[in-house]
Amino acid sequence: MADHDSPQEIAAKFLEKLKDSPFVMIGLVDGEHAEPMTAQIDDDQPNTLFFFAGKDNRIAGGGDAMAQFVGKGHDFFACLAGTVSQDNDRGQIDKLWNNQVDAWFPNGKDDPNVTLLRFDIDSAELWETDISISGRVKMLFGGTIRGDESSSHAVVDSVA
Repeated sequence: MADHDSPQEIAAKFLEKLKDSPFVMIGLVDGEHAEPMTAQIDDDQPNTLFFFAGKDNRIAGGGDAMAQFVGKGHDFFACLAGTVSQDNDRGQIDKLWNNQVDAWFPNGKDDPNVTLLRFDIDSAELWETDISISGRVKMLFGGTIRGDESSSHAVVDSVA
């Protein structure tokens, strides 16, 4: 794949895509399956995603984790490595709580089963699959896609 954009530009596009469709598959690196969760983004805390979950959720115990993201139009992919931990700071809960979260927890923020999980991202691999028009034609009718008709790819330590 060609690297058309800088790693910082690709990381910025990832955050835009994630805000547009905040759903990831996340799981601990313990052999259990990943599960879909809705990421909450706090722009004041770069390289961190938050998730509201039940205390009995399979990742609530914390530990090393991996998360995968696919953009709405299947034009962006990300694989994130990091650590999950509980962050039940009331100020952070108040800041991130919204109607979408409230729909999952009808007893509200004070539900004794609600926990706020934080996923601190240590590294990420990001792919933007914006293939040019000529590359798309070659995919339909055969032909070799040149590097300048391909996508952007980055391995980053920071998505901020």
